[in-house]
Amino acid sequence: MTEALKGRVAVVTGASRGIGYYAAKELAANGAHVIAVARTVGGLEELDDEIKAAGGSATLVPLDMTDYDGLDRLGAAIYERWQKLDILVANAGILGQTSPLGHIDPKKFDQVMAINVTANWRLLRSLDPLLRQSDAGRAVFLTSSAPHKCKAYWGPYSMSKSALEAMARTYVNETQKTPIRTILVNPGPMRTAMRARAMPGEDPETLPHPGELSPAILRFCLPDSEANGLYYDHPSGKLREFQQIAS
Repeated sequence: MTEALKGRVAVVTGASRGIGYYAAKELAANGAHVIAVARTVGGLEELDDEIKAAGGSATLVPLDMTDYDGLDRLGAAIYERWQKLDILVANAGILGQTSPLGHIDPKKFDQVMAINVTANWRLLRSLDPLLRQSDAGRAVFLTSSAPHKCKAYWGPYSMSKSALEAMARTYVNETQKTPIRTILVNPGPMRTAMRARAMPGEDPETLPHPGELSPAILRFCLPDSEANGLYYDHPSGKLREFQQIAS
């Protein structure tokens, strides 16, 4: 365990499995107190056991991302205990229905937008005042190449990630005169449950393990990171300005 994030408080959503799980472990292993948010209690408890076994600390928050009042309460609870938030890793998201646009069930479309867009906005709305209290607030939003490729049948997911990216870009412009640094991270194909649903015939053993992304997420969460308004493409290892994402 290192102390690179000693005294730092981090929120990680979708922390019960996959990318969020390993990101939470990485942050805790470097000294952060991790507030782990997810629906699956069993996964959160397993994460807590691993963090504590490695000498770290965590607070578990079993919460559905569409419980918007719950997201408001989360911000209030963090303020009451710590008066600040240093790191936000907004990882939670869903794939939704893959189908021609004209065949998508309206309720399933609404669900994708509710989790991938509205929930992240409500989360940021709740936590922004706390990030502003940090001397080095860091916000990492997990995105995808989907909004830039706009593949057939992936409409709702591509649209939701496009909106998420617009939100992150707006937040960068709104926090220019603060110590907050915001970045978008595209994991690329990874051995996750979402990828398995999207590509059911794919051999998961041919894909990178989600833990391989954790060092990059850690790097962007460090107090001395100056990465801001950038898009990190994990498969290529490249950092690009937002304006260059579609090129």
